[in-house]
Amino acid sequence: MKHPLEGIHVVEFEGLGPGPLAGRMLADMGATVTVIARPGGSEVTAKLGGGANSLRRGKTFVELNLKRPDKRSQALALVAKADALIEGNRPGVMESLGLGPGDCAAVNPALVYGRMTGWGQDGPLARAAGHDLNYVALTGLLSLSARDGGAPIVPPTVVGDAAGALGLAFGIVCALLDARASGQGRVVDGAIIDVLATLGSLVQWIRASGQLDGPQPSPFHDSPFYDVYVCADGKHITVGALEPQFYAQLLDKLGLVDVDPAAQYDVQTWPALKVRFAALFASHPRAHWCELLESSDVCFAPVLSLAEAAAHPHNVARGIYRVEASGAIDVAAAPRFSPLLPDSMAIQKAENSFRI
Repeated sequence: MKHPLEGIHVVEFEGLGPGPLAGRMLADMGATVTVIARPGGSEVTAKLGGGANSLRRGKTFVELNLKRPDKRSQALALVAKADALIEGNRPGVMESLGLGPGDCAAVNPALVYGRMTGWGQDGPLARAAGHDLNYVALTGLLSLSARDGGAPIVPPTVVGDAAGALGLAFGIVCALLDARASGQGRVVDGAIIDVLATLGSLVQWIRASGQLDGPQPSPFHDSPFYDVYVCADGKHITVGALEPQFYAQLLDKLGLVDVDPAAQYDVQTWPALKVRFAALFASHPRAHWCELLESSDVCFAPVLSLAEAAAHPHNVARGIYRVEASGAIDVAAAPRFSPLLPDSMAIQKAENSFRI
């Protein structure tokens, strides 16, 4: 199949993390992405990612020192032919270089100008430095990782930076649809904190019922049926049987015939039952629980290392990961696409198109 964004040209001013990831997402969907990189590269990128940079996958590169007028003119020439632009600098930096939205609109009025920041283009924190952990903290979402009065844990960077990248890519494609129809470009303010807050809508919905962020016990923090448990070998598994039918199957699989599944949400029983669950899971290694519970409807998964995830049969069957000879792990593009028509009809249609 043709990739959905084939024919779209994007200029990416290379930055850190979320901006390049948004560019790779667009490239994975078929867009032609030209990266304008600063000569010498980034010291932080080198320290975090080493030699290989998988965020550069599917892109072409040109090194330009944008402080030189002739190199700025080269950048504007690339922008003039682009459909979209990605930049991840602090507010005002691109304007100071003569590459802000107004400058680019002068050469390309239909341009979609994507801006990747943590705090957004305005507000008291707009010009302050920040990173993934800070943005997750300010949305209130980090507080949900605290357990039993302890400190919140540091989440994987995917929570903030990658969510922001996905939000920016989504915003760019939305704006491209409008620009194609209207001929007028627009700025996409891809603030990580905004995207995180939007993704937190699910949390706010649950909070409204009093099941999060309040004094009463929460199914997500205090129940025995939604938690991480340690196994006899020190490895971990997860269960998330929120629905009654899944909880009933979990009790059956675990042999807990004396526990009434109808009393699932009797919070008074949770502490003792959680202790019982913990002791049971700790009595066997992780492999035992995988054999017993995986592929059932108890909402189960083992906690895998990154290397283990790349080798898991489900992930292998879907081709999610590719392990390089060096041991580096690359990840397939998502989401995936297939023809709307059944295969035979799609083939017939393709054959007919060749005859036209």
